[in-house]
Amino acid sequence: MKDIVLKWVLQNAHKFGKINSKFVLGMVLREKAELRKKVPAVMKEIEKAIDEVSKLDKGEIKKKLGKLAPELLKEKKEKKEEGPLKSLPGAAKGKVVVRIAPSPSGPMHIGHAYGVSLNYEYAKMYSGELILRIEDTNPDNIYPAAYELIEDDAKWLTDGGVAQVVVQSSRLGIYYDAAEKLVGLGKAYVCECDVDKWRVMKSKGEACPCRKLKVKENQLRYAKMFNGYAEGEAVLKLKTDIKHKNPAMRDFSIMRINEHVHPKTGKEQRVWPLMVFSVAIDDHDLGMTHVLNGKDHADNGKKESLIMEYLSWKAPEYKHWGRINFEGMKLSTSQTKVSIEQGEYTGWDDIRLATLMALRRRGYQAGAFRKYALEIGLSLNDKTVSREEFWKNINAFNREIVESKANRYFFVDEPKKITLVGGKKKSVEIGLHPNFPKRGVRKLKAGKDFYIAKKDFDLLEKGKIHRLMDCCNFEVSGEEFKFVSESYEDYRGAKNKGAIIHWLPSGDKLKVEVVMEDGGVVSGIGEKGLEELKEGKIVQLERRYFARLDKKSKGKLTFWFLHK
Repeated sequence: MKDIVLKWVLQNAHKFGKINSKFVLGMVLREKAELRKKVPAVMKEIEKAIDEVSKLDKGEIKKKLGKLAPELLKEKKEKKEEGPLKSLPGAAKGKVVVRIAPSPSGPMHIGHAYGVSLNYEYAKMYSGELILRIEDTNPDNIYPAAYELIEDDAKWLTDGGVAQVVVQSSRLGIYYDAAEKLVGLGKAYVCECDVDKWRVMKSKGEACPCRKLKVKENQLRYAKMFNGYAEGEAVLKLKTDIKHKNPAMRDFSIMRINEHVHPKTGKEQRVWPLMVFSVAIDDHDLGMTHVLNGKDHADNGKKESLIMEYLSWKAPEYKHWGRINFEGMKLSTSQTKVSIEQGEYTGWDDIRLATLMALRRRGYQAGAFRKYALEIGLSLNDKTVSREEFWKNINAFNREIVESKANRYFFVDEPKKITLVGGKKKSVEIGLHPNFPKRGVRKLKAGKDFYIAKKDFDLLEKGKIHRLMDCCNFEVSGEEFKFVSESYEDYRGAKNKGAIIHWLPSGDKLKVEVVMEDGGVVSGIGEKGLEELKEGKIVQLERRYFARLDKKSKGKLTFWFLHK
């Protein structure tokens, strides 16, 4: 007991200068639980040790502690606070390379935003690189305009953080060479079997006759795929464990013939790699260190690793996330494409769509989507997100970004004119932003006549004192609107207090319309100062919502609704 007590008294004195007897008691009892029955005796020993150690200087305390309990001199390294993302296995600063790999069936939407954001944030976390690889090796499902649209979306979502853009159809020669090498190694064979018969054999774990062919025959067959076989007559398969417990891993296809005209290569090429094959080759060739994607790609990751193993390559680290199911939102690009062609939507940036193009046009900031991805993190748990929950989060994150940037202006929708009896002419100055007075003010010339929104007009109650924001107080009396005073203190102290209303003087008749999220249009009038804005500017239309100036035309400004 004496030695245990002394070492903790010495440690306490060495670390803190002062000795806390209660702390020492706690550490002693933690180390030797049976001493709990002898607390009075332990306390006497602690007091005795404190008296002894108090007479020593710092050097003597350290020397004595070093002899008695040297392990207590070792400073424990404090754990570095991790950011919002968990660390990646085997990741080194400046050496992490990750990728996003959409297919060009259309532009990206909110379903892509999470994956792109997560990969980008990890690349940024490790000062690494994010590669955009457009996977267009399926000629049947390509929307030509998507190449440019996807690149624009990715660069916007990552604040220009895409290090390299790779298009797979420009790399066919690399895939052909890798396939030829696998054939030469006896790891791949060309199968001519009927697809349905092969499917049955595969389910039973039985090899097809083609699997037993010699390398030379497979080399001839592989060459024949480029100019001899017709589409569907032959496929190149990877030779694996035909009895593997996972049927998906049994002799899967890696190259096939497709005669469909490709928007990039035309009819020049007819042999195309399957996704797992092109991905495996690219991930090695482009130096991928980590692959982060949905857990529905887990089997693909195993297939890709096997291909790399056959070619004596090191596979990247694979990490997966759970499925995110967005309820109540149309995200299918193929269905959206049809709807656009039929005139249901005006284009990919129609305000009613959840494409990144449409959301960017509304005024959403890339940082809001990235913060949402950080909040979820890299989790294997499946998540169902309702439309309401998703937008509640995104809008909150977006508001954090735009609130301080957006100047305030009055917009009166469905204007109704009121005349204040006894009203006076005055110049009203209102700050462009309440939190940033240095930005300046808006100047409005008020008189007797004002415009207020029909919505506010309908809520005016007789006998109550209402206030025109930063201007004056008035009362509804019978059919008249009577000026009461200018002081805000008068309004605040009124017993029969009514609403505070935004307004415009009768002289301001700048035509403004706002396209709402359901595609409807709200018309009204706005401050003259709105004319000075450039297209793309985000503002807060006071007491209404945030909006982005989409278009300036002669005599009219068109805004797009962002969020409240």
